[in-house]
Amino acid sequence: MAGHSKWHNIKRRKESQDAKRAKVFTKLSKEIFAAVREGGDDPHTNLRLRMAVTKAKAENIPSDNIERTIKKASGEAGAVNYDEITYEGYGPGGAAVLVQALTENKNRTAADVRHAFSKHGGNLGENGCVSFMFNRKGQLIIERTEDIEEEELTLEAIEAGAEDFDSDESWFYIQTEPDDFEEVKKTLEELGYSFAKAEIILFPDTNTALNDDHAEKMMKLIDALEDNDDVQSVYHNFEVEEDQLSRLSY
Repeated sequence: MAGHSKWHNIKRRKESQDAKRAKVFTKLSKEIFAAVREGGDDPHTNLRLRMAVTKAKAENIPSDNIERTIKKASGEAGAVNYDEITYEGYGPGGAAVLVQALTENKNRTAADVRHAFSKHGGNLGENGCVSFMFNRKGQLIIERTEDIEEEELTLEAIEAGAEDFDSDESWFYIQTEPDDFEEVKKTLEELGYSFAKAEIILFPDTNTALNDDHAEKMMKLIDALEDNDDVQSVYHNFEVEEDQLSRLSY
């Protein structure tokens, strides 16, 4: 099973997203729109759309809103098209940062991302400079409640095909290979579990610890990037422990 420290990366990103719920619908709507334009409006045959709808439902976005977005994307000729762009670079202290964006204005987004890196002590790099440090994995997050037995969930997840399992005081974290994600999710749903997060994301191969000054700047960089409506996901290998968080003024 995984070492505990690697999960702080995930936990912090989730908390940051929860603090910006006003932007969640905008980002997920763009992802649904792009998924429909790429592969059609049927979630059963369009894996990307199915994943986007799953994320939207996990964020409690009403089904009517999801359906309207799908219909808009599939029915409006000449509607906006989004370009998918990945930016790679380094945060303060040399931590790897990978940014995925969907935008209708590449020049604007590139300028905004570059400004965020520069303002918070990082710098953009060439394509491929950090992407090799990350691997695609399925991630399922379940809220810890009194009626969930951790040992039972662990066994059920592993039997369903999960690759890794970990937990903290609030959440259970299940990791899968991308090809196994749908089957593990379906099996656990049939067993009665629901997910706070269910998505395929990028996990770092190794983590980077930073001194307090760099850590504070790095957290501000992550927030600045995630605050951008064009940015869909921010991945990094920055590792922060609870005792360090308690020292920061962030």
